[in-house]
Amino acid sequence: MDALLEWIQSPSHLKKLSRENLPSLAQELRERLVQTVSQTGGHFSSNLGTVELTIALHYVFNTPEDRLVWDVGHQTYPHKILTGRNAQMGSLRQKGGLSGFPRREESVYDAFGTAHSSTSISAALGMAVAHQQTGSPRKAVAIIGDGALTAGMAYEAMNNAGNSPYDLLVILNDNDMSISPPVGALNRYLAELMGGRFYAQAKQWGEQVLRNAPPLFALAKHLEEQTQNLIQPHTIFEKLGFTYTGPVDGHDVQGLVDTLQKLHKTPGPQFLHVVTRKGKGYAQAELDPVAYHGPGKFDPAVGLRSAGPSPVTFTQVFGQWLCDMADKDPRLVAITPAMREGSGMVAFSERFPSRYHDVGIAEQHAVTFAAGLACEGLKPVVAIYSTFLQRAYDQLIHDVALQKLPVVFALDRAGLVGADGPTHAGMYDIAFTRCIPNMSVACPADEKECRQLLSTAYSLDHPVTVRYPRGAGVGTPVDADLSPLPWGKAQVKRQGEGVAILAFGPLLHEALKAAQTLNATVVNMRWAKPLDLQVLKDMALTHDRLVTVEDGTRSGGAGAAVLEALQDMGLVKPVLVIGFEDEFTEHGDPKVLMKDYGLTAEGIAQRISKQWPDVQTAPMLRRVV
Repeated sequence: MDALLEWIQSPSHLKKLSRENLPSLAQELRERLVQTVSQTGGHFSSNLGTVELTIALHYVFNTPEDRLVWDVGHQTYPHKILTGRNAQMGSLRQKGGLSGFPRREESVYDAFGTAHSSTSISAALGMAVAHQQTGSPRKAVAIIGDGALTAGMAYEAMNNAGNSPYDLLVILNDNDMSISPPVGALNRYLAELMGGRFYAQAKQWGEQVLRNAPPLFALAKHLEEQTQNLIQPHTIFEKLGFTYTGPVDGHDVQGLVDTLQKLHKTPGPQFLHVVTRKGKGYAQAELDPVAYHGPGKFDPAVGLRSAGPSPVTFTQVFGQWLCDMADKDPRLVAITPAMREGSGMVAFSERFPSRYHDVGIAEQHAVTFAAGLACEGLKPVVAIYSTFLQRAYDQLIHDVALQKLPVVFALDRAGLVGADGPTHAGMYDIAFTRCIPNMSVACPADEKECRQLLSTAYSLDHPVTVRYPRGAGVGTPVDADLSPLPWGKAQVKRQGEGVAILAFGPLLHEALKAAQTLNATVVNMRWAKPLDLQVLKDMALTHDRLVTVEDGTRSGGAGAAVLEALQDMGLVKPVLVIGFEDEFTEHGDPKVLMKDYGLTAEGIAQRISKQWPDVQTAPMLRRVV
């Protein structure tokens, strides 16, 4: 391990370094990131871009007493390394190891838990208000990326903070790159602020030339400050009530220290515009920051390499369906809240640019925008992660469902996501969508059904969610046609006796394996709403016990829907509901976690046998009709 980094166990050690050592520390820290993330996988290019900024923040501010709130939080690996977690970086995103995001329970230096974007300014403002009310001298700092500034919540917070007396520093990490290419008027505006990256590059070049001529260097610094002062009154941030500083070079650690020391002493709302380069210091990541946004394990000397043919993922199935349906129906339009790559929409965006809409990190707007399109006869498809649909719940109810508008919601990353942990888990969407009138909820079991149920959803005259997990399924071949499946109809996959397992989604295949040891009937329910009531009634009348299996929360989920339906039909049956318990899941390898949560074939069989020890020996009490 490198000398400086090995010695630093906390920011108090960092503060003892001379400023001349900070660039060397930045180099060591960047090398440590490459070494660590290449072994564990995780967010990479975003962390390389914040090395100098992280060092400067901990060098100037009195952390953990001063509060640093990192927006999204996927750029906090340098922060973790400098705050006593260097030795644990090998456990990053693994079960029992470090989270890939800030977590209050993990460290006192993690002032606020983040992972969804655009929350930092609101949280930091709340802290600033609390500090003043309690008479605390603590400072509150929000570090937010330019992509996160496309969300309305950030402006709601700035509107609230700008005309207040509270000491709040907002730092914009402007790397001209969110996960997908930046969009919208804000991106153009930031580019105009002294040329964005061009300014930073020109400044760096000029400093290298002028440092050998101290009088000229001092003059240049003076002119730079005067130029910045001239443009300050014209920024949108000034209009919102902040004092604007910048843009400044985010990779000049000593210049950052100078700037932060000045702002540390300045009262009121402050806004610092920092220009960085995503992937800084690792050539491949600089050239392709999207590919290196969240890579798996890789060889640092080689970079990312194709591992050869891989199974078709649900995301790819959706992306192909989207293009095929758009070829067939010119009314189709596709919407994403800044997740083009993650949602499998690159091909669509290239083939149908006029029908593709990336609205930025603005889930609320995405849903109501879709509603407006539907009102005028178009057929919108909103591709959104399950965890991000939570951010637009009112719009889902008020703007789409209440008006019974035919919007298809393709919910990627449904169920257990894995290494990203509880902030990205998609096990709540069945519960929070099935309770909404006019909504239907489809749960495809495999890749083939995913395409078929997307076609079904598209053909309906009301809103529908089609939920599917991250990654590949069992490898079921996908037909090229666009044939739908019947709406609200289930399918009996295996005929047994005694116990009937009602499976919702991809756990169907684990249920089928479990059923072999129990000689149980298995039904592929396909729809959490509407339920196939006739099949449910048949199963209840011909079996002693019912089991529901889903990769969602048990509280209010598909199993709860079955219980409600049985109650309405006046049927009393023992029912075992298997799913995620009323607790947040942890981060780690999905296969390991699914086993731990009892959602494998072995786990399902064990749960049934534990619930009913006589399941394989008791005489059949069923009544055949």
